[in-house]
Amino acid sequence: MNIGAAFKAKGAWEKFAKNHPKFPLFMDAVKRKGVQEGTLVSVSFTDPDGSKLETNLRITAEDLELLEVLKGMM
Repeated sequence: MNIGAAFKAKGAWEKFAKNHPKFPLFMDAVKRKGVQEGTLVSVSFTDPDGSKLETNLRITAEDLELLEVLKGMM
């Protein structure tokens, strides 16, 4: 892992969290509740012009393995 990139990412996250204080709180709540196999994750993006993209996915056992790897990196 590139240490410089890790510090840059940390700084970018801190700025993001300052600009969007509810999002880290939301992520903490998700973490406390825990993500389980079968959990449905929905994501939507709405452009300033009003056009919208939406998708969802159901968490699998393999997804949980990836989340554990990512947690270990943080």
